[in-house]
Amino acid sequence: MRSAPKAAQRELPLTLALSPHAQGCPGNGLGESKCRRCMPRQTGIFRLPSGCRDSERGRGMRFTSSILGKLVEPINRRGFQRIVDDHDADAYDKAFRSWDHLMVLIYAQLSGAASLRGLEAGWNANSQHHYHLGSGRLRRSTLADANARRPVAVFAETFARLAGQLDRQARRDGRAMLRLIDSTPVPLGKLCGWAKSNGRIRGMKMHVVYDPDSDCPRLLDITDANVNDAQIGRTIAIESGATYVFDKGYCHYGWWTAIAEAKAVFVTRPKSNMALKVIRKRRLKVAEGDGFTVIDDATVRLASKGDSKLPMPLRRLTVKRADGDTITLLTNDRKRSAVAIAALYKGRWQIELLFRWIKQHLKIRSFLGNNDNAVRLQLFAAMIAYALLRIAARLHRVAMPILRFTDLVMHCLFERRDIAAIERPPPVNPSRSKPKTNPNQMAFVYG
Repeated sequence: MRSAPKAAQRELPLTLALSPHAQGCPGNGLGESKCRRCMPRQTGIFRLPSGCRDSERGRGMRFTSSILGKLVEPINRRGFQRIVDDHDADAYDKAFRSWDHLMVLIYAQLSGAASLRGLEAGWNANSQHHYHLGSGRLRRSTLADANARRPVAVFAETFARLAGQLDRQARRDGRAMLRLIDSTPVPLGKLCGWAKSNGRIRGMKMHVVYDPDSDCPRLLDITDANVNDAQIGRTIAIESGATYVFDKGYCHYGWWTAIAEAKAVFVTRPKSNMALKVIRKRRLKVAEGDGFTVIDDATVRLASKGDSKLPMPLRRLTVKRADGDTITLLTNDRKRSAVAIAALYKGRWQIELLFRWIKQHLKIRSFLGNNDNAVRLQLFAAMIAYALLRIAARLHRVAMPILRFTDLVMHCLFERRDIAAIERPPPVNPSRSKPKTNPNQMAFVYG
């Protein structure tokens, strides 16, 4: 009996020990694979017919995003594009879109890039990850032009949306709304000749409404260094039921009245020239607190002729610190105990720690541009990066300190790893899967 031609023998289908479906391919019902990518192209496994549709490919393959890709997932692409369209932000930089700009500046913040040249080299060295980030290669001249022309409002509104996500998480936890308000100067170099001075520094000022429960700024505004804090405070939208804690720089009677009328509470320090008249003394049930003692609690009213600007009575507390210093507090809160109110003001140090952390670990000491627009964009990008880190830590239940988490992210930006396991070493060879069968069993091998 004559044997079949060799060409015909090569066309005979082979029977598989495992069906294509079990190997991650839907198959065509005849024991044949319909997918070119589900298995390696090895002779003797199964025939690879042409005509495989894209919808039938790679059902068994999993794609793992990089650490940077997972960090930016909370940014809704459609919502971001609506913001871009509202401000016509891509009108003059269509080759370098707002999304490209945002990805590059977030990378600059988390990687610690100190110059346009270093940022360009580091970003382009990881070009294999650009597609999955929805971005592309970078030219530093293009970035410099975009830093000078792109509207700051795009990044400002993006940060506001991310801050809203953190706030909703805190509200689901049932916590009371506590808002710490303060500002910090951002010094600028001699090359920024346009920057204004407040008498001490020349630069800009970052105004923040901070939520200590979510550990993230709730509102952010960037102004010239000579802008008064109270002027920005009056623009803050007041939330009913919230407690606002701020220092004497936000002394404005009309704003205090607006907070009280919105059924919110404030705790602050009065200026030294503020004359107050005691209406009655309040009895102190508990005077000792954590590192302080309340020595007086009284209901007061403004004693000057301008009392019409502050028609409501206030509560004045005199608090003695552990170091012996004495401070005076004013509040419209009549329900909390004196010790609880003093503890709220003592908690203001949390926003000071936030400012210190941002200045030490995000790129706001050296800037990628010397014009006003570039500085503002980089400041908002820094706060967006901080918000993304906080969201990722909450979403993946990362229990480590934010400083260590940031350091690990900085060194693993383009690694394809799980954020929840970022502290653990990766597998030695993740591409080699463990055998599903006994390696000692009999196997059919072609000669």
